[in-house]
Amino acid sequence: MEADQLGFDWFVDKAFQVIFFIGGISAIVFIFGIFIFVASEGLDFLLNEFNAAEFFLSQRWMPTSINNPTFGALALLIGTASVTGLAMLVAVPFSLGAAIYIGEFATGKTREVLKVLVELLAVIPSVVWGFIGLSIMNPLIIQLFDVSIGLNVLNAGIILGLMAAPIMTTIAEDAMKAVPDTYREAAEAMGATRWQVIYKVVIPAGKNGLIAAVLLGIGRAFGETMAVLMATGHAINIPTSVFDSVRALTATIAAELGEAPVGSDHYGALFTLGIVLFIITFLINLTADLFIRGARER
Repeated sequence: MEADQLGFDWFVDKAFQVIFFIGGISAIVFIFGIFIFVASEGLDFLLNEFNAAEFFLSQRWMPTSINNPTFGALALLIGTASVTGLAMLVAVPFSLGAAIYIGEFATGKTREVLKVLVELLAVIPSVVWGFIGLSIMNPLIIQLFDVSIGLNVLNAGIILGLMAAPIMTTIAEDAMKAVPDTYREAAEAMGATRWQVIYKVVIPAGKNGLIAAVLLGIGRAFGETMAVLMATGHAINIPTSVFDSVRALTATIAAELGEAPVGSDHYGALFTLGIVLFIITFLINLTADLFIRGARER
């Protein structure tokens, strides 16, 4: 009877090992599959029509022009970067402050309720955030700043900052929680106040995890589509202020891919934008992972 139980336990253990292995390796397979698909669809354009100087240095994105189609993505790249940068200016102070309060000050039910509320922000669909930017932020910006249109970098930056804040708060709070309590106790024994413990001990000790939180927030904001499409104004433009409308890489792909003939230069150029976006977000997430590994090793 005991031998049968041991054999059953061994079988269950092996079965779960196989299931978890397949689940883990499938993520890698899917990532490579997506990249291969995107790269294959844009390969013909890359080999025959791609001009790196025009693509990265020109702001003329006119892929449907009959006489002179151009594929300059500079304005799209700068538009994406400007919105993401402003989003981080909004999200980093908010996220770090929330993580410090939840991890270092809140206790009991207050901490649990705040953590649940922060996580609930992460489940709001991006299209809902886009509607907020379109129907609430747009008239509010027009009224407050006396501008002609409220769909601009400021609108999208605020919306993206709020969208990126939950994941940044959660990771930052985990990074500070990973700092051993002995660090805090030693600082307090030397007469440090609560705030001195936080900004002289906890934050320096957890800086790798905090940097990773910011990088993952950047990746979240950089790859967002619907909210950016609805809140930026979708105008090809290199912004000179936060009140200028812009167009992002993701929004361009979402708006134009359905109308681009399969196999055309326009179709290939959009997939080339996808390749650039994939590489940028991959590098951001890889860097964040390296920081997280460094924090764990410490």
